[in-house]
Amino acid sequence: MPDLIGPIFASAGLGALIGLIRQWSEQVEKENKPDFGGVRTHTLWAILGCISAEVSRDFLPLAFPLVIVAVAAHLIAAGWNTAQANGPGSTSFAASLLTLFIGALVAWDQLQVAIVVGALTMVLIGLKQPIHEWTKAFTPADIRGTLQFVAITGVILPLVPDKDYGPFGGFNPFSTWMMVVLISGLGFGGYVAMRLLGSRAGILVTSLLGGLASSTALTLSFSKCSKSQPRLSSEYALAVIIASTVMLPRVVILVGLVNPQLAWKLVPAFLVTALPAGLYAIWYYCFQKRTKHKLSEPPALKNPLSLFTAIKFAALYAAVAFLVKAATALDWQAGVLPLSFISGLTDTIAISLSMADGQHAGELDMSLAAKAVIIATAANSLLKAALAVGLGSPALKTQVALILGLTAATGAATLLFV
Repeated sequence: MPDLIGPIFASAGLGALIGLIRQWSEQVEKENKPDFGGVRTHTLWAILGCISAEVSRDFLPLAFPLVIVAVAAHLIAAGWNTAQANGPGSTSFAASLLTLFIGALVAWDQLQVAIVVGALTMVLIGLKQPIHEWTKAFTPADIRGTLQFVAITGVILPLVPDKDYGPFGGFNPFSTWMMVVLISGLGFGGYVAMRLLGSRAGILVTSLLGGLASSTALTLSFSKCSKSQPRLSSEYALAVIIASTVMLPRVVILVGLVNPQLAWKLVPAFLVTALPAGLYAIWYYCFQKRTKHKLSEPPALKNPLSLFTAIKFAALYAAVAFLVKAATALDWQAGVLPLSFISGLTDTIAISLSMADGQHAGELDMSLAAKAVIIATAANSLLKAALAVGLGSPALKTQVALILGLTAATGAATLLFV
């Protein structure tokens, strides 16, 4: 079978790579101890899978299944052998069988699939130690939050009815809970990244991820820290300003998931709105004399995923959505803008998603919806400035109030062009 030479070499190469990563991972974890299934073993298994698959196709149909059974029996026996202190675990078992199938895929002219499966196998094997370290950092609250996110998305969402209820059809349970899923997922992603990085994160990364998780919580935490560590006031001020400005792309992302057209309309206005913070960050890194001290602790962010938090956001979103629909039905759309300002003082996402959903359904004019979102973000910037002034050190108060005040003013100015 001369046509099999190429697949054999391709299978051997993929198997060798998997075995290399497997052997390296085991040697790092168990120094100077023999490991089960390294470069040679996985190379041979891949070749065996390739040849047996070809034989099954052309000569002996049961060849490949028999090889799978034989290798599986060998691995099981090795696992039960108490004399082998380093026998294969579940990862070795899965990687070994996958290596056989990779060889078979190559023989079946599915080279691209074989490469993808091989790459994923190598990545998962190589990430064994980092994954263990990451999971050690999780707290019971983190695990509860993860399980609650599964409940929010996989259990509750499919059960809620997709139907309008109440006056003006102002309450749709499915739409409301879908917004909970969107905001919870994005916030939880930022929180998890913060938990994984912890004190290793620099000020820029801390600000960006903290802003995704909760810019309000970061503002509160770092404003208070600036009083106990006044020499770090400039660093804390920068973190608050960046986290507060991250609100803008965060709003665009969430709005874009519901209404891409509205999101694109917001982009130019938000780019202009972000200019004060961007220029401040450039000035800080280029000209500000910075202390050599690092921020002592990451911000004290709570897990944003809990059923209580989800229910609170659902109630806020439902209330805002109802008021927007009522204003539309009563032909009082001018009231949407004051409502946006008031809502933005507490939360920009609820009003932004309400505007996105309302405009997508044809209930609101595009320009009015965009203006409402911009007003909400400007109001929220003023709120963050007020929190910093009330809680921060004198230096932080001055910097944050100036930049976030300019951010709000710039956002208001963009209303003329929307």
